[in-house]
Amino acid sequence: MRTLFKKLTLPVFFLVSLSSSQLTHMAEMNAWAGSPPSPKNTKVAGDAERGRVVFNGKGVCYYCHGIDGKMDRRPQLAPDTATLIAQLNPPPVDLRNPKVLHLKTDKLRADAIRKGHTGTGMFPDTTMTDQELADTLAYLAHLRREGSPNGK
Repeated sequence: MRTLFKKLTLPVFFLVSLSSSQLTHMAEMNAWAGSPPSPKNTKVAGDAERGRVVFNGKGVCYYCHGIDGKMDRRPQLAPDTATLIAQLNPPPVDLRNPKVLHLKTDKLRADAIRKGHTGTGMFPDTTMTDQELADTLAYLAHLRREGSPNGK
């Protein structure tokens, strides 16, 4: 019994000292690590309106790229989150401005969403389903077609 107590003391102390958001993050990462890989070579048709919902919700893309992809419409965030986003170098790009978009194919864009965008502060989103990813890509295509005042 003493040996068991000694073995559990440090892990329990560690878990108790974590915040609820840190524990949630750990649980999500453990769930992700145990989940099967998404199927390859499966083409899923995307829907731009559903992608807009993912972009402005679950995908949290709007934190950095603005509500509906409008850089001047950033959400009100917790001060520490807003500070971190303001410090990103390079800063998040205007997804409506084709002049600043370096990823030219949906495959590259999907990889950036799933794995993070190398050389930027964009973190990976491993929680999107294949359908949500296809919908988000359809919405990004809509944003590029719509354009921005600074990009045309």
